[in-house]
Amino acid sequence: MNILLIGEFSRLHNSLKEGLVCHGHEVTIIGTGDGFKKYPIDICIKNRFLENKKLHFLAKAIHRITNISLVKVEYAYRYFKQLHKLKHYDVVQLINENSFKANPKVEIWLLKKIIKHNKKVFLLSCGADYSSIKYAFDKKLKYSILTPFNKDESLQKKSKHMLRFLKPKYKKLHDFLFENVNGVIASDLDYHLPLINHPKYLGLIPNPINTDKINFIENKVSNKVNIFHGISIANYAKKGNIYFEEALATLKDKYPDKVHIETTKNVPYKTYITLYNNCNILLDQTYSYDQGFNALEAMAKGKVVFTGAEQEWLDYYNLKEDTIVINAIPNTQKLIEKLEWLILNPDKINEISKNARAFVESHHNYKKIAQLYLDTWQKN
Repeated sequence: MNILLIGEFSRLHNSLKEGLVCHGHEVTIIGTGDGFKKYPIDICIKNRFLENKKLHFLAKAIHRITNISLVKVEYAYRYFKQLHKLKHYDVVQLINENSFKANPKVEIWLLKKIIKHNKKVFLLSCGADYSSIKYAFDKKLKYSILTPFNKDESLQKKSKHMLRFLKPKYKKLHDFLFENVNGVIASDLDYHLPLINHPKYLGLIPNPINTDKINFIENKVSNKVNIFHGISIANYAKKGNIYFEEALATLKDKYPDKVHIETTKNVPYKTYITLYNNCNILLDQTYSYDQGFNALEAMAKGKVVFTGAEQEWLDYYNLKEDTIVINAIPNTQKLIEKLEWLILNPDKINEISKNARAFVESHHNYKKIAQLYLDTWQKN
C-alpha cells in the first residue's frame, strides 16, 4: 500500500513508518518535525514566523492586536502548496484533530481535499483533542493534564492552547472529522478511556517502538544512582515537573553520596536520547495514566522510568504495580518515597529495567504494531 502520515510529534509516525516499510509498504510523512525536537520528516513544513525571532515577535504582537495568527496562516499556506503531493494514497492517517496546525475553518477545507483525493482517511487520538480535553475538563479522571491549571490560577493562561479544543470552532472540526474519517484510533490509555463506546472508535493500538534500533543497556548501579530529568519548558506544568524538581532537591540533600542528578531543558530529540544513556532512573511525567514515547523508548533501553502507570493501565495489561515502570503521581512526598526505595534497594533497579525492556518488546514492537494498524485500516 501507499500510505501518507500527516503530522508528527513524539516520533510515533516515524516508528510506525519503519514498521510499515518492513512489511513492504511505501510511506510518506509530512509535518513540521515538532519544533526543537526536529523529528525526521519526508515533506517538511517550515514556519518562518516560528524560526525567526524577530518575525515571531511580530507575529505575537499582531495576534494580540488583531487575534489573527500569522503562524497558523503560514502553516495553512505551506500545506496548501503541498496538496498536489497529497493525493492517490491508499491510506492517510492524521496525527490528531489539528494536524495541519491551521485555523479550524481552514483545517476543514484542507481536510476536504485530503478526503476527496485519497481512498481512506483515519484519525489518531494522540495529544490534546476534543474528546480527551472534554473528558479531563469534566473531571472524569482523578487527575489529568488540566489538573495543574485548575489548581493554580497563575497558570490558566497557559492552558488556553489545550482548552481551545472545547471552543465551538474546534468542536465543529472534531465533528467534521468524526463524520468523515473511516475511523479513530487511540495511541494509549489516556485517549482510549474517553472514546470507549463511540461508534467511530476502532480501539487502542499501542505506540510503536523500534526495538531493533534501541539497544538494551544493562542497568547496574555503580557508586551513585544516576537520575535524569529532561524538561520541555512549554510542557513544564502539564508534565508535573515541579513535583520531580521538589523531590530531587530533597533527595540531593539527603543522599549526596548516593545520588547523581542531571537535568536538561529543551534539547533536540537526537541529543535527548543520548544524554540519558548513563542514567539508572528517568523522570518523565506525573499526570498520565499510560506511557508516552519518551517513556517507552527509555524503557526499551532498560531505564527505570517514572511515568503514567495507573490502575487502569495495570488492569489493561494484567500487571502488578511498580514492576515494569514506576507510577509517578503529582505528589512530591510519594515521589520521594518511591525514589528513596530504589536508591536504598539498587537491585530493584536492575530487575525493573529488564522487565521494562521485555514489556516493550512484547507490547510495543514496531513491526507487530504496524501489522495491527494494517489490519485495522484494511477492515474499515
